[in-house]
Amino acid sequence: MFNRLYKVSKSNSFFLFGPRGTGKSTWLEQYFKEIPHLYIDLLKPDEEERLAKNPSDLIAQIQGLDPIVSWVVIDEIQKVPKLLDVVHLCIEKHQKKFALTGSSARKLKRGSANLLAGRAFVHRFFPLTHLELLTSVVLIDINQVLQWGTLPKIFHLQDPQDKIRYLRSYAQTYLKEEIVAEQVVRKLDPFRLFLEIAAQHNGEIINFSNMARDVGVDTVTVQSYFQILEDTLMGFLLHPFHQSIRKRQRTNPKFYFFDTGVKRALAGQLTVDLQDQTYGFGKMFEHLVIVESLRLNEIFEKDYRFSYLRTKDDVEIDLIIERPGLPTALVEIKSSVQVDERNIKTLQSFQKDWKGPVEAYCLSRDSIPKVIDKVHLLPWQAGLKKIFNF
Repeated sequence: MFNRLYKVSKSNSFFLFGPRGTGKSTWLEQYFKEIPHLYIDLLKPDEEERLAKNPSDLIAQIQGLDPIVSWVVIDEIQKVPKLLDVVHLCIEKHQKKFALTGSSARKLKRGSANLLAGRAFVHRFFPLTHLELLTSVVLIDINQVLQWGTLPKIFHLQDPQDKIRYLRSYAQTYLKEEIVAEQVVRKLDPFRLFLEIAAQHNGEIINFSNMARDVGVDTVTVQSYFQILEDTLMGFLLHPFHQSIRKRQRTNPKFYFFDTGVKRALAGQLTVDLQDQTYGFGKMFEHLVIVESLRLNEIFEKDYRFSYLRTKDDVEIDLIIERPGLPTALVEIKSSVQVDERNIKTLQSFQKDWKGPVEAYCLSRDSIPKVIDKVHLLPWQAGLKKIFNF
């Protein structure tokens, strides 16, 4: 059992959105262990069918509850979006509180589902963070984390071949349950090819036209495919930095899958060992630190804003973190076990020319903290702690 760090209100309804396999249901079981509640699992075909045919059955169920039962948990709410109208009514007229989980926001968006107009807080759930692994007394082997990711199930599998089987199955289940079953795309083969290519180019600036040519579809279709990945919580777009949000969204973003192991599964790379001191290892380490940053932002409810920066001369800062009330953090990510002034020349240059308060960080696997020319060179875990102030 892992000690998850999520904090949700005990006095207000909430949504809990996260990819399959991240542990939402397990966490809710523990959260409501000593709280009287009604549990409805829409992954059960009979439950889904019953409530899809007659959503008002939920009202009858709730009216028949013992008054001590003040909470209703509905797992995978996107399976029956119409239930949200009933949930709204029950919050208003029956004074019940709801915990609603989902592994996709797409069906809710497309169906213009009632998202309860602020009556339910929204939380996002992720694979395990390094903090949750540490508090669960799990030794963090960076090579294993990069290779297999941090979905909870991975840590219960000892045989590498079982880990490969699990991640392959995860990728196949995503296609079957989220894409085919929901009829998200008209043709599956181009989307399947797109998934592989997108995973292989994870963390790179997206060239939509080149990718469209490789997949055999038009540019608009590729853009819609990335929207599907975001809506089904498979990853996120990282936009280039610009003071103007409008301009930020006009230039090409990067895309990062939500988990390093799932990324490798979709890219068909699970049987390829990651070799230290290689380009591939460095890209996966960068991927880990960036997704970890977004996870911590959500868990600690920081409202930080993330982007990357690349100049016309191809000089790049891996991660820009705008922190309300604090200096903007410029972050370079290096997988090296030893970093020095040679690794921070870009940071030094941007730090001197930056308009407004700024702090510069180089996060790496070097275990010795240093400060050179006001640039903080820190072990990646210590660096995240300083940036996020936890």
